[in-house]
Amino acid sequence: MPIEIIEVIRRSTQGVTEPFICRGDNGKIYFVKGKGAGRRSLVAEWIAGHLAIALGIPIAPFSLVSVPEELFFASSQLELSDLGIGYAFGSEECSVTELTYSRIEQVPVDVQQKVLAFDWWIHNEDRTLSAHGGNPNLFWDEVNKQLVVIDHNQAFDRDFDASNFFSTHIFAEQWIAITQCNELQATMCQQMQSALREWDKIVQSIPNAWWYSDDEQTVSAQIDTMHIYNHLNRVSGNDFWRTP
Repeated sequence: MPIEIIEVIRRSTQGVTEPFICRGDNGKIYFVKGKGAGRRSLVAEWIAGHLAIALGIPIAPFSLVSVPEELFFASSQLELSDLGIGYAFGSEECSVTELTYSRIEQVPVDVQQKVLAFDWWIHNEDRTLSAHGGNPNLFWDEVNKQLVVIDHNQAFDRDFDASNFFSTHIFAEQWIAITQCNELQATMCQQMQSALREWDKIVQSIPNAWWYSDDEQTVSAQIDTMHIYNHLNRVSGNDFWRTP
């Protein structure tokens, strides 16, 4: 069941989509992306998020959330047109701090490799960080000493630039280790293929409204899930690890 939003606290000024910070009926705080983020963005978040869970990547807990009409129309302090009414994507607030360049070495090597390979699989360039700055969309849980991964709204990018990916990805240095170890490659491919077997279940769990660009659900959002699946299924081929 989706979490019902009972309060819109404010809108974040961080991130391209500037999510709304909301309280759910379970008492938890969520960063909520709604209509303004774009339907394709929401679908990408949902698919990539479930694949990340299947691979054991430490992604921030997420859920479908529901924005009721009465809450939407009752707001006089915030403009909620970008939030919209109905189902939205909610990422649970965690007690974390943004991962800085100086703390990369605290992230276990196997986790770095898994995140890098995952981003390569889903063609996500939005994980940049160097000594000169960037936005990795990664956080660090100081209490549990572990990485927390967020934001996959730009996954499955048709304009993905492999050269840019390897020059800007926060964990790009791990690529050599991956490509030089056949056993590691085989294990990762097996795990990705296993995750992809959940494809039908993942797609069927996407709210019907997300397939349309209008509230009346008459105009298709033109999201090509077959293209996304075929893109992911390249992990079954021999060229998956080959780079330009």
